[in-house]
Amino acid sequence: MTQEEIAQLLDKLDPRQKVRLLTGATTWRTADEPAVGLAGMTMSDGPAGVRGESWDERNTSALLPSASAVGAMWDEDLAERLGGLLAAEARAKGVDVVLAPTLNLHRSPLGGRHFECYSEDPELTARTGAALIRGIQAHGVAATAKHYVANDSETDRLTVSVDLDERTLREVYLLPFEAAVRAAGVRVVMCGYNAVNGTTLAESPLLARPLKEEWGFDGVLVSDWGAVRSTVPAALAALDLAMPGPESPWADDLVRAIEDGHVPMAAIDDKVARLLRLAYRVGALHRAPSATTTRLPGPVKPAEVANPAEYPRPAGDPEAPETLLRRAVAAGCVLLGNRGVLPLDPATLTSLAVIGAQAADPRVQGGGSAGVHPRHVSTPLDALRDALGPTVRLAHAPGPALGAPPFLGGPGCQDPRDGRTGALLRVLDADGAELYAGHRESGRQIEPPLPAGAHTVEISARLLPGVGGAWTFGVGGFGRMSLTVDGTPLVDGVFPRETDDPAVVHVNPPSRYGEIALTEGRAVTVVARRELADGTGRATLVTAAPPRPDRADALADAVDAARAADAAVVFVGTTQDSESEGHDRTTLALPGDQDELVRAVIAAQPRTVVVVNSGGPVEMPWRREAPAVLLAWFPGQEAGAGLADVLFGAAEPGGRLPTTWPAALADAPVRATRPVDGVLRYAEGPHIGHRAWLREHRTPAYWFGHGLGYTTWAYESSSVDLAVDTADEETAFTVSVRLRNTGGRPGREVVQVYLARPGSTVERPVRWLAGYAPVEACPGETVTAAVRVPHRALHHWSPQEKGWFTEPGTYEVHAGSSAGRLPLTASVEIRDTGAGPFVGERFPGR
Repeated sequence: MTQEEIAQLLDKLDPRQKVRLLTGATTWRTADEPAVGLAGMTMSDGPAGVRGESWDERNTSALLPSASAVGAMWDEDLAERLGGLLAAEARAKGVDVVLAPTLNLHRSPLGGRHFECYSEDPELTARTGAALIRGIQAHGVAATAKHYVANDSETDRLTVSVDLDERTLREVYLLPFEAAVRAAGVRVVMCGYNAVNGTTLAESPLLARPLKEEWGFDGVLVSDWGAVRSTVPAALAALDLAMPGPESPWADDLVRAIEDGHVPMAAIDDKVARLLRLAYRVGALHRAPSATTTRLPGPVKPAEVANPAEYPRPAGDPEAPETLLRRAVAAGCVLLGNRGVLPLDPATLTSLAVIGAQAADPRVQGGGSAGVHPRHVSTPLDALRDALGPTVRLAHAPGPALGAPPFLGGPGCQDPRDGRTGALLRVLDADGAELYAGHRESGRQIEPPLPAGAHTVEISARLLPGVGGAWTFGVGGFGRMSLTVDGTPLVDGVFPRETDDPAVVHVNPPSRYGEIALTEGRAVTVVARRELADGTGRATLVTAAPPRPDRADALADAVDAARAADAAVVFVGTTQDSESEGHDRTTLALPGDQDELVRAVIAAQPRTVVVVNSGGPVEMPWRREAPAVLLAWFPGQEAGAGLADVLFGAAEPGGRLPTTWPAALADAPVRATRPVDGVLRYAEGPHIGHRAWLREHRTPAYWFGHGLGYTTWAYESSSVDLAVDTADEETAFTVSVRLRNTGGRPGREVVQVYLARPGSTVERPVRWLAGYAPVEACPGETVTAAVRVPHRALHHWSPQEKGWFTEPGTYEVHAGSSAGRLPLTASVEIRDTGAGPFVGERFPGR
């Protein structure tokens, strides 16, 4: 779309029409404008799936492994294919803009949103994020690079000021966003809630420079939802679109600001031009508005619900999505340790003990706004049983109870009207008259339909207790709430909102609980109500949990099962309460009695595999005792099938750590997520992740880049080649690494190259990742990895001269399998280019 064509469309709009386009028409949609043939564009959260406009459990989505698992793949081709699957999902749901990827970094192991970010390292994050963006945008859907910038923790995230020096900002935290723009052509960038050096990002000069002025970003800069808190300052900044709407500081107030001369029309025209360009790119120009009109409140019609049996497939992709997602589970799994236990050989097993609650109910995604309703979930328990067949005895022992009560639903819970498994959702007016009624599968309702006059949300079910004793019920939300079981009140009161964080208010509000004694087999009626009022959010949650088994008995059952089997697989991990958007973690310890469970099983069974189901680092005080430790992350909907492939050797665990794992939280050099007087100071500068560990001369439990396969490798030699293809403006030099598969199986290795600059005149990390390349080889085969090192790996930012420089001199080139295992060292002499400082397109590769 040419500038002349955009100018012609702008001439057709008056100031009020232009301003109307700069605020969302609804929570998830932009406004349409018939005068220029513009249909509204629909946005949807990512990156694990594409939810669509409604958070309705009947509108299911393909669920990818968490972003931390995708980062662990070190595989841009696979990341790009996963992006294509997101695009196909988006198109099937009428979504134009996917709000992914998240390009923030794993700065602290306590980061609550670890699972939604790729890595601690800016280079790995940049390459992985750019690949996902290319995959999404190859199919006519826009990707969104978020959250610009330094939005790396959740504590006080709406108000915190992240203070850091300019060089660290440029070299570390901005680098993945620069790659998103310059290497992938991302079409949307989302600014975060936080401030940087005292200025909230919606009003920050960082939106203009470097994003638009240096990198040439020509897309739309959108606010995080509710991040715009001013009219004139935000409008004078480079922000283009305020979400959500229609209420916004950019509505009538912005029109008056233009009329009063506080905001120039040229600034408004630039914002609208970018919106029109985005609409052209996603096909929303000259698309009939009726094709994308927001569904009115009310029951979802069958035709509007995605068919769980039909997976959209990117054009030209021969691999079925469920097969791709199953392969992605194995590709992201990291084998942390293995003393000959894995892979398990089904032919040698007569029995297998499967231990832990996560075996039957794995955590497949992180908590918060990125959540979706998966089409199905392959559980490890079911997948292991299917893989072994009827000839192998499989015993499951869940161990001690873990986590908060589950949501109301499942076997024994019925809709009181039609008897289907699940619950009844009703919306009532102020007099108690029914305005809407519909069946739901569970008691978790995030966005129930709200017809005119809606006053109360009611969720009810007929529950047949499978066990007797003291049951725990809960209702979550804000405002006036009540909960009764067979007429007995368990919760009743007004519960005020104490936060403005939308992830808490609208997605995961706190619950209040009560207990009641129930008789096995005697049905009861559960009724929860929440009155709707301004500021009380959208979510109503109802939970129900049977009496918890005796802790000692549960441990004993697990030990007995493990001792009686040929081998044991123990599943442990984090809970919804410990890893979620909206709050950071305060500990890396596994919740509950899981450490004791692991140690007890290891003591009883020498062939024990521990599978860790978490989105980020956890402490594993038993790791040296465990015969094998496998990190599964949050593996998505094909969790069980993919893990069974790895455990039984049908697939190799292909993952390498995207983040350094400490043995204990106290060991981590960078931990702080809590601001002091509203300020979170990044005092460590560029030394985060493995860089910080090296600087502090500390040894972690597992280094960045670590991961074992089912074979072994010998690194034999390395060399540096400064002669590169003249058409390849990005690459400074290539490192050739020769290695040999010394094991008995074919395998894949990720060859990593790190640079060091002893005696540098500027402060640098001890070593930093400069490039990587995967290789595959059969047993005994020698293979050479060609690792391209980009110019940006040599650059440093000069705050004084406002430009990038390459320091001439000798650089050490280290190659190996992780930041802590680099057996090969070479050197390269970088000459003075005489180019002086350079910015943007003035220098190749930057």
